[in-house]
Amino acid sequence: MTQRVISVFLPHWPTDRLARTQGRALGKAAPPPDAPVAMVARIGRRRAVAAMNPAAAAAGLRIGQAVAQATATIKDLVLHDLDAAGDGAALLRLAIWAQRHYSPVVAADGADGLVIDATGCAHLFGGEETMLIDLRDRLAKAGYGAQLAIADSWGGAHALARYSRRSIVVVEPGRTGRELKDLPVAALRLPGDLVLTLSRLGFDTIGELEATKKGPLAHRLGLEPVRRLDQAFGRTAEPIEPVLAPETLRVRRVFAEPIGAPETMARYLGQLTGEICAALEAVGLGARRLDAYFMRVDNRIETARISLAQPSRNVARLTKLLCEKLETVDPGFGVETLLLAAPGAEPLGWRQGDVIGASRPAADIAGLVDTLSVRLGAQAVYKIVNVPSDLPERSVRKAPALSPADTAEATPWPRPERLFATPEPIETLAALPDHPPVAFTWRGVRRRVARADGPERLFGEWWRSDAELTRSRDYFQVEDEAGERFWIFRDGDGEDAASGSQRWYLHGVFG
Repeated sequence: MTQRVISVFLPHWPTDRLARTQGRALGKAAPPPDAPVAMVARIGRRRAVAAMNPAAAAAGLRIGQAVAQATATIKDLVLHDLDAAGDGAALLRLAIWAQRHYSPVVAADGADGLVIDATGCAHLFGGEETMLIDLRDRLAKAGYGAQLAIADSWGGAHALARYSRRSIVVVEPGRTGRELKDLPVAALRLPGDLVLTLSRLGFDTIGELEATKKGPLAHRLGLEPVRRLDQAFGRTAEPIEPVLAPETLRVRRVFAEPIGAPETMARYLGQLTGEICAALEAVGLGARRLDAYFMRVDNRIETARISLAQPSRNVARLTKLLCEKLETVDPGFGVETLLLAAPGAEPLGWRQGDVIGASRPAADIAGLVDTLSVRLGAQAVYKIVNVPSDLPERSVRKAPALSPADTAEATPWPRPERLFATPEPIETLAALPDHPPVAFTWRGVRRRVARADGPERLFGEWWRSDAELTRSRDYFQVEDEAGERFWIFRDGDGEDAASGSQRWYLHGVFG
């Protein structure tokens, strides 16, 4: 499988973070969104601009510019000291967040970005472009502007995210080299003095450098330009060391000789599963998610992730689920290190076992949900959860089966076992507005009402739209002479035309 790597560039990461944290910690009001803000660091013997926000960049500020010159150029410039340690810690937390939502392999990319190994992950989000849009929108909601690119290599994605001048770049597999050729040499992550030397020698773009013979180039400038070219074009593997939260439980096995046979990997995976379950038991936790990292001899990492409906530390069950993922793992020339981590550890719930005279406990379908999610994909398995709404069609929704337990309370009133997605019109004969119909016709069959209960009046949700301010429904539970029970309603209160169409509908059938 072709490796696919996402680079996330946060061009104003330090200043964005500073506006929310450092200024408040110092008792200062956060600067206005359109105020030019710069972060200052000591470079050599002078203080210079190390980062800036978009307003400062638009005003003409430059990275490396002396503070005295910067303040003379921009009168209302807001200056703060660069907090490198704080920014690094915040970037680490952002990487752990991305690891939880997108891929097991995520790492910091310099001081202003993330790198994500998205190999085999994009289909879970509906494609690569959809995945990038989702990631960008989530970051935007958190207050971070981002530029993203996905390509066949870390170096290629890094260059495109920072120098393509597009917010989202999706490079088709095998076309990374074509997209890189017109970018500046600085996009190769070379030191500044080396970029300046290459510029003096007439190399302005990556394409020009790629067309040069590598032997003379390495002899004159060293191996760094050649190494970065090979990494960007995918000719040399560049390992991504995945970030793990300090509190994440993990176990590791290093092999004297690389392994590659599926049965061998399954055996060691089972051993590590037993070790991590013992570690979880020691702290009273269960695994809600397990990530297995297969570190190959060619510096590439293959991963397998399983998510569970409920926390568990059942060794046999977890081993079986992990081994089913082995068919997606390519060992290449061999795996030299196997790492198993439990980033989704949660308190393990306990239940009362069988006792004499107790009723039979409810069936536990968590194992079935986990098996189906592993085999079919988590996006193919869903459950119905409650939504705080009085209107029946809005009171439930689909949710991923592996999502956290539902906390919304269901309505205390009886509801039919079979609820129609769209209420079906019926013809009725009703005596008075507040009375149930004497008979109704549904799907060509006339039914005479023997018993009825109601009305239960539901009002429109006025906060959604003005049209629902005056709307209402009157629901009735009715039973026909054959003993079948139905849930019907009148659209309106039976008198005021503004409350609804006054027509009758059948919304569900009781079991």
